[in-house]
Parts: sequence; C-alpha cells; structure tokens
Amino acid sequence: MCVNSTEWSASRIHYFSGQKQKPKRSRVQVHRLAWRKKNEEKAEAEKNMELRNLKLYMENMSILEENEKLRKKANLLHQENLALMSEFQKKFSQLDRFPSPLI
Repeated sequence: MCVNSTEWSASRIHYFSGQKQKPKRSRVQVHRLAWRKKNEEKAEAEKNMELRNLKLYMENMSILEENEKLRKKANLLHQENLALMSEFQKKFSQLDRFPSPLI
C-alpha cells in the first residue's frame, strides 16, 4: 500500500509538472510595479497642479497690475472732476452777483 501511494504521488507530480504554465510574477514584484505606477501618476498630477498654480498666479499678478492702473486712472479722473466742479461753482457764483434782468 505504501508503494501504491508513492507511485500515485509521483505520477501526480509528473502530471502537474508536465503542464506548461506561464511564468508567474511574485506578488512582491506586482506590488512594486503597482506602487511605482501609483507614484509616477502622483508625481505627474503634482506637476500638473504646480503648472496650473503657476498659471493662476501669473494671471492674478496681471489682474492686480491692471487693477492698480485703473485705480490710479480713477484717482486722476476724480481729481479732474473736483477741479471742474470748482471752476463751475466759481462761474455760477460770479453770475449770481449780477441780478438777471426781468423780462
């Protein structure tokens, strides 16, 4: 009986070893590849985020510069408006000194 079980084991081993199996990667290798791919994707996403951030920063700086130019222009227009209003009031105050003729 012992001989039969040994023969059966040997034939079973021979049967399974006769099958062609594709080479298996170890789980560690697969895990490393997945980890490397994940890290590469993460690095790519960070790079894209940095580029977007830089683009938005440059756009903000441009908007701030334009805002400052417009603020200066508005200030000049306000000063000009005050000067014109002062002239206007002077002219009308001079006209008020002279009574208008009644018709």
